[in-house]
Amino acid sequence: MKKHATDIGLEINHPLLKLFNYAMALIGVAIIMMPLFIILNVSLKTSEEYGLKGFMALPDNLFNFDNYMKAIKQGKMLSAFVNSTAQVAVGVTGSVLLGSMASYVLNRFDFRFKKIIITAFVASVLIPHVLTSVSTFMVIKSLGLFNTREAGFLLYTGADVVGIYIFLQFLEKIPKHMDESAKIDGASYFRIYWSVILPQMMPGIATVVILKTISIYNDFLNPYLFMPKTSLRTVTVALNSFSSENATDWPVMSAAIVTVLIPTLLLYLFLQRFIISGVSDGSMKG
Repeated sequence: MKKHATDIGLEINHPLLKLFNYAMALIGVAIIMMPLFIILNVSLKTSEEYGLKGFMALPDNLFNFDNYMKAIKQGKMLSAFVNSTAQVAVGVTGSVLLGSMASYVLNRFDFRFKKIIITAFVASVLIPHVLTSVSTFMVIKSLGLFNTREAGFLLYTGADVVGIYIFLQFLEKIPKHMDESAKIDGASYFRIYWSVILPQMMPGIATVVILKTISIYNDFLNPYLFMPKTSLRTVTVALNSFSSENATDWPVMSAAIVTVLIPTLLLYLFLQRFIISGVSDGSMKG
């Protein structure tokens, strides 16, 4: 048996197998990076240069940032960044608070229809967003929020299922005797939630904040449907304004894409360990 296990270990550590694994990894990286390279490459070209040389040839001037200036000015990108930042700030804050509170109640309290409520949260994932767009639009309009920032605030503040799931898994790791000790000391349920539960859930909160931030920042459908006014455009809607049925200035469009991509790319690069550790820890009950 030991010999068989040793033979398997030798086969796994075989140089040819290692070389194959590295080759597959490099191919995967190349496939992922190729679209980014093409967009960056095109963004540094003039329209004439793009038309003559295509998208793969390197630009004549690697420091040609005229397209970026055009993209920021024509698409009103600075205003769009401000609008997106406002939506992210309010949406993430509200979603984390509501999601953590809902998870606290579902995990710590027993009441009638508890399983039905949990099932309803899970079942909502099965309903495509497009099917609920009409009814959501009618609700937003009846509230007088159409074409206002508050429409986005309301839509993004709602706790999503992924956030609740992550919070519930972290709550399983927090001993219930901590709640009981705080209750003996006279703490209210809200005090227990705020002073005992919330600090213990910081890794999960960090994960939800990152995932929710990327989700809101990259969302196109909600801002396009509920906030079409030019002054309320988010970065994704502003990006769409560079495309038309007749013609598209691809160098300027590519520069706008790179401009929009940079914040999310930096956020993910610096905080990816929180995403991976938070999701993996939340998926395993302690």
